[in-house]
Amino acid sequence: MGAVTAFGSDWAAVEARLRAGANAVVTMPDWAAYPDLQTRLGAPIPDFQAPAHYPRKFIRSMGRVALLGVRATELALTDAGLLDDPLLKSGRMGVAYGSSSGSLEPILGLGSALAGGRATGISATGYIQFMSHTAAVNIGLFFGMQGRVIPTSSACTSGSQGLGYAYEAIKYGLQDAMVAGGSDELTFCSAAVFDTLFATSLRNAEPDRSPRPFDAQRDGLVLGEGGCTFVLEERERALARGARIYAEILGFGTNSDGSHITQPQAPTMAATMQSALADAGLPPEAVDWVDAHGTATEHGDIAETQATRATFGRAVPIVSFKSYLGHTLGACGAIEAWLGIQMTRSGWVAPTLNLDAVDPRCADLDYIRGAGRKPAGAVFMNNNFAFGGINTSLVLECAP
Repeated sequence: MGAVTAFGSDWAAVEARLRAGANAVVTMPDWAAYPDLQTRLGAPIPDFQAPAHYPRKFIRSMGRVALLGVRATELALTDAGLLDDPLLKSGRMGVAYGSSSGSLEPILGLGSALAGGRATGISATGYIQFMSHTAAVNIGLFFGMQGRVIPTSSACTSGSQGLGYAYEAIKYGLQDAMVAGGSDELTFCSAAVFDTLFATSLRNAEPDRSPRPFDAQRDGLVLGEGGCTFVLEERERALARGARIYAEILGFGTNSDGSHITQPQAPTMAATMQSALADAGLPPEAVDWVDAHGTATEHGDIAETQATRATFGRAVPIVSFKSYLGHTLGACGAIEAWLGIQMTRSGWVAPTLNLDAVDPRCADLDYIRGAGRKPAGAVFMNNNFAFGGINTSLVLECAP
């Protein structure tokens, strides 16, 4: 596994920040240039740049979205002992990776050129930086991977669909291994989109107090950025080469609401959780805790908690890690699965920050608050829900 987050990339450093009980949200001074933008809150990765050893011939086709994904993948392949392995170029290892979109800067350049009625300033590398599958293809090119490429540009489920489709590619014998996950960058444009939907937090004077998933006083989401990559491998192959195994994906479910473009629907959210449990061959009581999508939006929080209660039929423990890193969009499913695995293995699940009083309209669940807690077992569910009514659910069992 490998991750690039606002809390860092090293798990020890990330865990220390989590235990400190403070989030990564700050006021974004550059956004003051856009007076119509109401929110000023974001969770950026400070000082992130392309590593010095990255050749220019590769990075010229990468915007920030792709760079975050490539760096997270480099960390993951190194962690897996596969960075220079012949498997990468064998055709038996592929990429399943997503982002909500490509990088903003080349899109702005194109828009400026078109608005000015000219073609100058438009370049092939700019297109590659802003195309929706920029992270997936740049990862494949950078590491010389010759297996299948599965781009998952599905907004907030991009990372979790990447994991799920990689899992299925291996499960059905189509690949022996995959790199999977998602990345996204923080931009004023993404904030503006959610602003127009009245979905962003306006607690600009107190960034440490927002977002507030499930809380009665929440006022919207805060956007973040990051990248996270998993190396998935067929179990027997991994064991044979002595690989360190962090966790096993037991089940995956995904569906769509077929209803409203931006308002999630509890029945189909519950259906995808039930589909993941069925794929895993597990009853609801086998899941020890739930890693929620938990965006801190009114409709989303209420629908998700109702769906969770309908699925589990009990007050299952639940937490939202977006209270720490904000909503990392296409990266969130992968980053939150990474956090969930690391926490379960360490024996401590962090609480949801800023959850002072649960909204009474949210379902009766065991909201993890205060000092966090020791998980009751090794199995957790990771849920994500996206614009367009796309729903995903993963069931994971962590190794000791």
